[in-house]
Amino acid sequence: RKLDFKVQTMNLGLNFIPRLLLLLSLLVASISLTASQPKGDIKPAPPSDSDLCNGVFVSYTHTKGSKIPPNDSTNQPYRFESVVAVLNHGRDELKAWRVFVKFAHREILVSASNAVLSDGSSLPVGVGNGTEFAGYPSSDLKSAIQTAGDVTQMQALVELVGTQFGVAPPNVPLPTNITLVTDGWKCPKATQKGKNVLQVCCMPDPDYNITDVIDKEFLPRQSGDLTIMYDVTRSYADNYIAQVTMENNNPLGRLDNWKLSFDWMRDEFIDSMKGAYPSLVDSSDCIDGPQAKYYQGLDFSNVLSCARRPTIIDLPPTKYNDSAYGFKPFCCRNGTILPRSMDPSKSISAFEMKVNKMPPDLNISALTPPQNWRINGTINPDYKCGPPVRVSPSQFVDPSGLPSNRTAFASWQVVCNITQPKDVSPRCCVSYSAYFNDSVVPCKTCACGCASNSAARTCSATSPALLIPPQALLVPFENRTILTVQWSAIKHQPVPNPMPCGDNCGVSINWHLATDYRGGWTARITIFNWGETNLADWFTAIQLKNAAPGFEKAYSFNGTTLGINGENNTIFMEGLPGLNYLVAERDGVDPLKNPRVPGKQQSVISFTKKLTPGINVRGGDGFPSKVFFNGEECSLPSILPSSNSHQWRHVSALLMALPVLALLFLRV
Repeated sequence: RKLDFKVQTMNLGLNFIPRLLLLLSLLVASISLTASQPKGDIKPAPPSDSDLCNGVFVSYTHTKGSKIPPNDSTNQPYRFESVVAVLNHGRDELKAWRVFVKFAHREILVSASNAVLSDGSSLPVGVGNGTEFAGYPSSDLKSAIQTAGDVTQMQALVELVGTQFGVAPPNVPLPTNITLVTDGWKCPKATQKGKNVLQVCCMPDPDYNITDVIDKEFLPRQSGDLTIMYDVTRSYADNYIAQVTMENNNPLGRLDNWKLSFDWMRDEFIDSMKGAYPSLVDSSDCIDGPQAKYYQGLDFSNVLSCARRPTIIDLPPTKYNDSAYGFKPFCCRNGTILPRSMDPSKSISAFEMKVNKMPPDLNISALTPPQNWRINGTINPDYKCGPPVRVSPSQFVDPSGLPSNRTAFASWQVVCNITQPKDVSPRCCVSYSAYFNDSVVPCKTCACGCASNSAARTCSATSPALLIPPQALLVPFENRTILTVQWSAIKHQPVPNPMPCGDNCGVSINWHLATDYRGGWTARITIFNWGETNLADWFTAIQLKNAAPGFEKAYSFNGTTLGINGENNTIFMEGLPGLNYLVAERDGVDPLKNPRVPGKQQSVISFTKKLTPGINVRGGDGFPSKVFFNGEECSLPSILPSSNSHQWRHVSALLMALPVLALLFLRV
């Protein structure tokens, strides 16, 4: 029996094992089936905001903030870290993306990855009024269709680090807006998500024709006041030859003694140049840097510039035929670029440079243009330059003389436009005078700036300028004090203490209304050069809103009317051949007794009233609304000369009104 019991027990165990395995498999299948079936109370995760955007999704995310020294309860600085994301969810490639961030907390930007500032500013820089970012080194974002959804090619992440003032953690210093400013796109107002995210979905502008952008490999060339072409004409494994061409497209734009600067981003350096030269020849940065380790056989004493941000200047005309430094078309003019209306051949300036590259860019196609371009001159307008944009290769005449063209290896365009910075003073000013008033309305106080240190000033920067006699225009401001005080006494005008500061301008222009008769009128313009530099090929432009169509002739200048922005209200004047030289200020006959004498040019201008009936010459139409000298907009007086008859009319009107005022007073 014991044996039978054991056998039965063994048989039962053997039969139980398959049944147990079957039960376990059914249980696992049941669990898997149950897990695979969605429950009624569990919903799929909603798509992200970027997934709902069929255009370009732009976001600003504040990631971190902390207090930094010094401790200041009224103006405490804080460090901020944030990320700007640009994601292309459109159908086509986004070329040359640019994003504007409207900062609002006096931010100072210290670093930015994968982008540069579009206006060419170098970091650190204040961006409290907002700034525009451009993609670098990659400026284009491909679409999901082109990359099978590869986000690394569709998205740019710009990591920002900077300083802001006044917003203490845990509060978040978000910008007031963020938008895509690439041509052909429209963005609504950005919306805030949570405490730390600002985002917007931008869509193609239906009114913008983007066929050229989509169908071609390169973006179309843009227009601007000044355009700079960076053309790589020859390329080798470890160096290339670049031609830089600057072209003036503004009818009133001009540069004198231009200075061009930019930032190398890949440790490049300038080996040699033709047609221009660095303002400082220095190779010490290469000797102390990685360049000397790679180019061990190179004689760095012959290298022109190893500066990360070199400044380039033009050569004098004497170097034009120099085989070592010149021999380049459009070079060697002392940095002068004129408007086309003056001389088309002098509206372009160009030079060539050999650029040595560094690892890992050691192949013929590894080409990166410099960034953060800036150009300026003396007594010229201010320019702001955008980032280099890859365009179709430029074409040049074949040097062999054959009737064919050669294309550049690669070309980039930099567009610069004239701006009016708020914190930059003009460099020229205007005074008014007229035949019906023996006083001159001088240039404004501090028209071209005053010393920022008020404690060091002995004059008032806020008091309005005092009227002066005509002869005072011929002497420097520091020699006008006695004349001004005596004139104020004659005219019974109070003299403030301290007296107003001078205009501090290198160039001043007097506009004198000479005559006004039934059929026409005349004016006299006098240009004074108070600077230490002679001004060759000068020009001035006078904007008269209502009277310009009546312009007849400038007797001592070459004058013509000029249409700007569709309005024919500007008179353009330059010196006649042989008289286009405005000399610098010089000593008087006896330097110990006589004041210094400015260089000056003068002309009478005649106008007819046939084409401008009804204009009020004395009342304001005979005075300029804007004046430019060598492209720089000049400061204008805030008042016009007045006549005794005008003043008498005001007094007469007051006398006539007295009985009425008295009657009203008695009724009260």
